[in-house]
Amino acid sequence: MTEYKGIKGGKVQNFDTDPDNPYVGQVWYNQTLGDLRVRATTLTSAWASGGNLNTARNRLGGAGTQTAAIAAGGATPSATGVTELYDGSSWTEVNDLNTARRTMSMTGTQTDSIIAGGYNGTVNVANVETWNGTSWSETTDINTARRGARGSGSSSASLLFSSINPAPSTGFTELWNGTSWTEVNDLNTGRGNGAGSNAGTSTEALLTGGYAVTVYSANTESWNGTSWAEVNDLNTARADLAGAGTYTSMLAFGGETPPVTAVTESWNGTSWSEDTDLNTARSALGGSGASNTTALAFGGFDTANTAATEEWTKPTFTVKTITSS
Repeated sequence: MTEYKGIKGGKVQNFDTDPDNPYVGQVWYNQTLGDLRVRATTLTSAWASGGNLNTARNRLGGAGTQTAAIAAGGATPSATGVTELYDGSSWTEVNDLNTARRTMSMTGTQTDSIIAGGYNGTVNVANVETWNGTSWSETTDINTARRGARGSGSSSASLLFSSINPAPSTGFTELWNGTSWTEVNDLNTGRGNGAGSNAGTSTEALLTGGYAVTVYSANTESWNGTSWAEVNDLNTARADLAGAGTYTSMLAFGGETPPVTAVTESWNGTSWSEDTDLNTARSALGGSGASNTTALAFGGFDTANTAATEEWTKPTFTVKTITSS
């Protein structure tokens, strides 16, 4: 008779409750219920089409949640200040940025966001703007003009980190207190155009992937309010990807390896696991979302600039009790 251990390479495990994320076909014993249980197949797909942006573009900023997102700036191919809001089904154009730019940092919510740095088509900029839900206002510049940086936090307290330029790729990190920027401890690995936890805070952040000089990186680092620590790498090294979520619950999607990819990975606070791919492979896209369970992907570049939007919902699954007859 064939045994479970011979098929799956291990014995049936005992758990007080059902495990958080069992693989399809995994069998375990629930000690509380006194049942032998199995994970059935996934019930829903992850990425679904949403309403298109009004302006197709790449290297744009994004913040907010899946149903209340903001997208700003980017390249059409020229740098733009276009800003749009998403309500869960469609995008609406609102007031533009004061300084058109692309490849900048953006973080916050649909009503409270901050954009820092970027490239205006001629030079890197140090310009910073905050969004109050209606319009953009210029505020104190960052210390180092740069592009390819990422951020975490709000308009009153945020962290800005990394860059693709000035070259070589750097680990520059600056902290915003609502009034001024202060240089703090650098990343361990300098790079730019990675994915940041744009729903995080100024004291808890995550950066993954990016260009480390000329190398596509899988490196992931976590910020604890004082310094950066290296943690587990992405499964697929890449740059120009988007991120959504926090330093303990983040989604990283798209980018280029090269070539352009649709790969999606989920972070649980300890490690990355591969999940359902985007429907359309693309790089230099925008992203928003509060965690690794709900997120939004928009814009970017596949074979041309795209306005496509995709909505992520963590796949659900059923657990069944095994009975004998």
